[in-house]
Amino acid sequence: MNIFILIPAFNEENKIGEVIKNLKSQEQFNIIVVDDGSEDKTSIVAERAGAKVLKHSINRGQGAALKTGINYCLQNNADIIVTFDADGQQLPEEITRLTQPVINGEVDVCLGSRFINNTTNAPFIRKVFLKGGAVLLSKMYGVKLTDSHNGFRALSREAAEKIKLTTDKMEHASEIIEQIGKNNLKYKEVPVTVKYTEYSLSHGQRSWEAFRILYRMLFRRFVK
Repeated sequence: MNIFILIPAFNEENKIGEVIKNLKSQEQFNIIVVDDGSEDKTSIVAERAGAKVLKHSINRGQGAALKTGINYCLQNNADIIVTFDADGQQLPEEITRLTQPVINGEVDVCLGSRFINNTTNAPFIRKVFLKGGAVLLSKMYGVKLTDSHNGFRALSREAAEKIKLTTDKMEHASEIIEQIGKNNLKYKEVPVTVKYTEYSLSHGQRSWEAFRILYRMLFRRFVK
């Protein structure tokens, strides 16, 4: 199987090299970094570490970076696309756990969950938002999950072709869930580890962003 690891990155020069090195120690993955308008040396570090780097000239948002990366992976004959964070929160050795159900034809999309085996040290307020968001997504789109906003996921080629992202910012994660339900894609969750560190908390999504994402999600669902 032609597996592509897709990493959206913005100002991650301090971590991206280590993340790529750890990925390359696992298997011969195709590693794609989308530098979303970074103001530091993210692209240089990623290229030196052995990744293929695509660049946005300005910072457009993680959703836009994923769209760029997914299109590139599909154009280059990807069978499976794994989305992976650039800040070192996720474990490369868990990629097989995500991809195997897709390889076996069991599902179209395999989603990581930090809550199935409680493999996270997430701050309390973040747990509340993520678990509450999962309940809301289930009500809105009929996709039952335990973790509403986990960036660690595996998409089959067919799923990647059907999932059409229209949002550029962080609400893309909710849009992916919406597209899973809309396209009747087979899915499952598997337990994955998410490591919260001082670095990842300072670079990641702020908890208050959940309100903005909720507003945009409801607007798209009921107004547009």
